[in-house]
Amino acid sequence: MNLELTWRLLRGGGRGGLLGTWLTLGAVAVATALLLFAVAANSAFQARTERGAWRNPVPAASGAVAVEASRFDFVRDRAITVVDLAALPGRAPAPPPGLPRFPAPGEVWLSPALAGLARDLPAAELAGRYPDPEGVLGDAALVHPGELVAVVGHEPDAPALTAGRTDDWVVARPPVKVASLAGQPGEDAQAYQVLSLIASVLMVVPLLVFGGAAARLTVARRDRRLAALRLVGATPGQIVAMTVAEAVIVALAGALAGAVVFALAVPLLAGIEMQGGPWFTADLFPGPLVLAGGLVAVPLLVGLSAVAGLRRVVVSPLGVAKRETPPAMRFVRVLALLAVLAAFPLLTRGTSVAVIVVALALAFLCVNLAGPWVVGMIGRITAAGARGPARLLAGRRLVDDPRAAWRTVSGVALTGFVAGFLGLLSPSALDGDAAGPLQLRVTAPAGQAERTAELARTRLRDAGVPATVRPVKDVVVAALGSSADPAALDRARTALAGIVPGRTPTTGHDDRRFGTQILADVRVGTIVVLSVSFLVAIASAGITATSSVLDRRQTYGLLRLAGTPLEVLDRARRAETLIPLTVMGGGAILTGAFCAVPFMIGGVSLVGVLTLAGCVVAGFAGVIGAGALSRPLLRSVTTDPAPRPD
Repeated sequence: MNLELTWRLLRGGGRGGLLGTWLTLGAVAVATALLLFAVAANSAFQARTERGAWRNPVPAASGAVAVEASRFDFVRDRAITVVDLAALPGRAPAPPPGLPRFPAPGEVWLSPALAGLARDLPAAELAGRYPDPEGVLGDAALVHPGELVAVVGHEPDAPALTAGRTDDWVVARPPVKVASLAGQPGEDAQAYQVLSLIASVLMVVPLLVFGGAAARLTVARRDRRLAALRLVGATPGQIVAMTVAEAVIVALAGALAGAVVFALAVPLLAGIEMQGGPWFTADLFPGPLVLAGGLVAVPLLVGLSAVAGLRRVVVSPLGVAKRETPPAMRFVRVLALLAVLAAFPLLTRGTSVAVIVVALALAFLCVNLAGPWVVGMIGRITAAGARGPARLLAGRRLVDDPRAAWRTVSGVALTGFVAGFLGLLSPSALDGDAAGPLQLRVTAPAGQAERTAELARTRLRDAGVPATVRPVKDVVVAALGSSADPAALDRARTALAGIVPGRTPTTGHDDRRFGTQILADVRVGTIVVLSVSFLVAIASAGITATSSVLDRRQTYGLLRLAGTPLEVLDRARRAETLIPLTVMGGGAILTGAFCAVPFMIGGVSLVGVLTLAGCVVAGFAGVIGAGALSRPLLRSVTTDPAPRPD
């Protein structure tokens, strides 16, 4: 009976009611699609970590079957991961991922992208380093499509697996006897997972707030309808059941629509380059359990949020019907935010990633908790200092329903928190190579620098690469000259390949490559997080502004009948948004910047400041634009102010 009545009320709500339903459905669809994207980012980084784990060997306590080492080579300003393998005598180790068998001594297996590059470039620039490849690696061996990987087979006593290697993990990892090629996550992979988790918190919390706000769209109209049912005899249980049914029906449809949008967008998302390349499409699809959990969690959140707003209806339906102003909120909301901010530097000092993420989420949620109280105070100040009807109307509306006003600006305010946090953390690029000739450097074995330098001169001369070679302590430096082009650099790399077993000749840029890449990826991640946050903010502002007009259509109509010009109503509506947006947006930015201080290394980045300024401009422009889109609806609802059946 309750479900049938709910369905009839949902369908028979008139044009305004149907528009409100579609707004809620659209809000839930946006929240679901972006929530799945945030979850997919974490699962994708996890998949990459698992794909690359076999290159980071775990020393065998007993039962060793193979020797494994890895290093990086370079070509055309791209990194090549080189894995050296050898089976121990009498052992038959399982093959690495993506290979049909364990590589025999002398065999070379290349990734598809590296094999194609070896065919396209002259042999003296690349193929000479990996002659006569045996075959092509499968996708299971690669972290991302297009990755350059070479697997080289050796004898266990080959110099590449017995000679000492540098201590710098960025360039090479020493040989290790292993019981299997299962491996472990690398340091860089773990760093990316931590960054992904923090980015997810920065995206998910506004999404959850947005999803909860979606349940309260057109809340005034629904409260009046449910209050009327309560007054004619409906029990509190029936009211709760109808509210949950209505919210879940709409939210489930929105969640399914959001899942479809996400699935259609995955091929585009796979093109975002991180860690040196794009993504395997399959890695971006969360598992069935995660997907099902998301489709259940969003409708459940919307249902709980809808029920949370029923207290006034159940306890005092007459007050709702008479449109009485609800009791003012308590200052304890602000005290909670101040307490979290006071404890934040302590929580983030020398603690685990989980604690940092929880502290960040608490700060986020407390900003959202304190927002309505602050908006109410802004309304009182605005009304008290009003010098015209528009500001007076705006101030009174803020005082009357600060929660609704906060829902309109909360998206941009929470995005301001994200922008303030990430703006100060936006890193500057590492310094480029020092001025002077392009140089290749390789560390020689102790006491063999002179002999290695002479061998380097001979190889470079035979390859036709002009260079000045000299030993500097234990490092052999080959200066190629300021006019050397990428082709000459790669010919020099090929000529010097294997000159010191297990070590790769590198430039200064090579040595800093992975630090530079992480900084570049942090910038990309910042852009992605801010883009998602602003999409949520703009969608939230547009949907809640339209919903607000529908909720107040009778009030607006009566004001028009009383002689209030439409322009005054529109100015009041704009002021009702822009005044709290200015205060709360600025406060959220400062709060985010405060939370970023414990993580800062060095000074404030100019790029971060510019990013922050761009966020402020984009946020205000987005909210103003979203509010302008609902102006025709305001004109429409004030044209015919007569009450309509809902």
